[in-house]
Amino acid sequence: MVLSLFLGSLVSLICGLDRVAILQIMISRPIVAAPLAALVLGEPLIGLQIGVMVELLWLARLPVGAAVPPDDTQVSIAASVLAVILGQTLNASGGELLLLCLFVAIPLGKFGQYFDQYARQYNVRLVKRVDSALKKESFLAAEGYHLRGLISFSLSSLASYSIIILGGLSIIPVLWPYVQQSLSYSSTWMQLAFPLVGIVVILGTINVSRAITLFCASFCMAFLLMWLV
Repeated sequence: MVLSLFLGSLVSLICGLDRVAILQIMISRPIVAAPLAALVLGEPLIGLQIGVMVELLWLARLPVGAAVPPDDTQVSIAASVLAVILGQTLNASGGELLLLCLFVAIPLGKFGQYFDQYARQYNVRLVKRVDSALKKESFLAAEGYHLRGLISFSLSSLASYSIIILGGLSIIPVLWPYVQQSLSYSSTWMQLAFPLVGIVVILGTINVSRAITLFCASFCMAFLLMWLV
């Protein structure tokens, strides 16, 4: 378990930095980050299932400019790690445990929003110090402040990941015996509900005059695909 948590934290760190600080090659998106974390732990399909369910929920809420949404990257990574670890610990498999991990991880992702805000506020103060260092032609000090800015985002990502992991490890084993049976009855419908809710969220944020038509078409298409399968 310790090794799995450590490997998950490395993925958390890399993807968290990609989110706003460096690179930004989109590996921080849940559809990529979750399978990547699960792949490191040897269960890529678990991460893919979680990534698919989470991606659409946050697709319209990007960390662009002054916008600071809850940390979808850490939610998807931590939920994947929790699903793999607790699946082995609780001897559980199937969509029920994945859903419970998501239900616990999503609200805890709000902490990631606060940590991200603190990191940005700290970096605003660093920018002033960088300006002062550049005026004094102290380039080494300016580089040091720049690295401290990356460290603040790194700590923010790791803090979000840790909160979700600790909360999940504390809550999920307690809830699992009580909700396992009910989730087994509704897991298929709930897994379908995640992308449908995501579609509604996206349609609510774009200017589409026929949003209701598009939603109904998507809804009917999802049911058609489920019937065909």
